[in-house]
Amino acid sequence: MQPIGVLCAIPQELAYLADNLVEAAVSEAAGMRFHAGALDGEPVVLARAGMGKVNAAIAATLLIERFGCRVVLFSGIAGGLDPMLAIGDVVIADHVIQHDAGYTLEDGFTVYQAGHLPFFSPNDALGHAAEAALIARVRTALADFMLSPLSAAAPDRPPRLHFGRILTGDQFVGSETLRERLFRELGGAAVEMEGAAMAQACAAFGVPWLVIRALSDLAGAQSHFDFAQFVDEVALSSALIVRRLLPVL
Repeated sequence: MQPIGVLCAIPQELAYLADNLVEAAVSEAAGMRFHAGALDGEPVVLARAGMGKVNAAIAATLLIERFGCRVVLFSGIAGGLDPMLAIGDVVIADHVIQHDAGYTLEDGFTVYQAGHLPFFSPNDALGHAAEAALIARVRTALADFMLSPLSAAAPDRPPRLHFGRILTGDQFVGSETLRERLFRELGGAAVEMEGAAMAQACAAFGVPWLVIRALSDLAGAQSHFDFAQFVDEVALSSALIVRRLLPVL
């Protein structure tokens, strides 16, 4: 059976999955480490790509071309954009957009489909939608899934699971102004640095993809402090969801 590819950016995102891998075989390519083995009886290849869109696209390509993965997931953390969300919540992307791809004129920046410009390569699309059948299976598998409360979270607000749009850009967002603009203009629930680039690579190969992001911060002025405090716990939440989903992928 073709394996499932699981892409992570930082050590905290990979650790829990790698620690539970059976019969792991480790190899390296393009400066990245790949762990092939079985997770809960399912063949998987774990990849720690490093941060950013280029790294994510390289890792996704290798998972597909070198390891023959039939679906590629991103498991990791993100910053929240939607003011209704809280640290510890998990967002599963039904749509992704590269928010830093576009063009700048005198009246400001306009987001456009990555790899295109309206002046000589017009494209009516914006971002990539997750495969509808895959999202339907994911919703069913997680219908009764409960996220564990964070150690420093309010007891009356347990973490929640959401489906929505995730934005990707090569920047760590620690600005209330940018957070508000990204939510207002693009409707993003969360923002991170890899997912939409991974999706673009998967789309080029015709391979389904899934982005799972647990919120480590709220992409505002305190983001770097919240990230350091919650990264380990929320990365574990994302990894647990991956393990729950493996049989339906």
